[in-house]
Amino acid sequence: MLIVMIFISGCGKQTSSTSGSDKYETLELRYQGSVNNVTFPELAEDLGYLAPIKLKWIGNTTSGPQDIQSAVTGDVDFGGAFNGAVTKLKAAKAPIKSVVGYYGVDKNTWSGFFVLDGSPIKTARDLIGKKVAMNTLGAHHEFMLKEYLHRNGLTNEEIKQVTLVALPPVSTEQALRQKQIDVAVLGGILRDKALERGGIHPLFSDYDLFGEFTAGSYVMTEKFLKQNPNTAKKFVEATAKAIEWARTTPREEVIARYEKIIKQRGRNEDTSIIQYWKSTGVAGKGGVIADKEFSVWIDWLIKDGQLKKGQVKSSDLYTNEFNPFQK
Repeated sequence: MLIVMIFISGCGKQTSSTSGSDKYETLELRYQGSVNNVTFPELAEDLGYLAPIKLKWIGNTTSGPQDIQSAVTGDVDFGGAFNGAVTKLKAAKAPIKSVVGYYGVDKNTWSGFFVLDGSPIKTARDLIGKKVAMNTLGAHHEFMLKEYLHRNGLTNEEIKQVTLVALPPVSTEQALRQKQIDVAVLGGILRDKALERGGIHPLFSDYDLFGEFTAGSYVMTEKFLKQNPNTAKKFVEATAKAIEWARTTPREEVIARYEKIIKQRGRNEDTSIIQYWKSTGVAGKGGVIADKEFSVWIDWLIKDGQLKKGQVKSSDLYTNEFNPFQK
């Protein structure tokens, strides 16, 4: 496949270690960031957990699937995405492995599928023939929608009649209120601000479907892991420690730290958004990956006809060997 061929011809950059840091194969990790947000690797670097390794920001990612494809092509050294998207890419023979969980869902951090008050949409079956807008297709929100429809008895043919629309999150609420779409996926600050304005309510949420769970993980290529085991271990350790720092530190202190990081990096971002941060959403301590966080999506993809039984195993998709919080 093309994606594998690209990987073979364009592997990650290697940087020789110096100044007493010879145990690390590279001292620079290239990555994509997130607008108005702080990633756990960025937090780890700011807290000093990642030293002497430094991050090199090459731009912001447009979606999880795009980010992990960038890891495969060698444009970045790690990327993060929804575990279902990781599973699909691995099934397509991409040489990747998840190394630490980094986002998820809990009672404070969740995404809802919102409709206008008074909308005729009250059940899953009411979504047939309707438009549902989300930030990107083929990732977390599409999986959640289809899981909701499957659970409520819709056939694959009926599910195909629900139209998925990709819209920038900042435009989704307005499109819903102007009735350009029928359902809007909203999370975080966009959800909270929309609820403050009133007139909408969630039909369902990802928390309703699965409760607390880690939804996505950072991946590295198998070649990078083989050639840079000490660097990879340091990256995972630092990211895991940053997750636990954010989990155990008072919310106001976490927000203040995030605000400082955003201001210092000078990307002309809006720090007001970070004030709405509530929790890590990561279920496993230090981002330790549970087998069920992949097996559930393998089973789902098989049921949906996107994978064949036995095509991919959950044990091939992830490793906790670098995580100091594994039991």
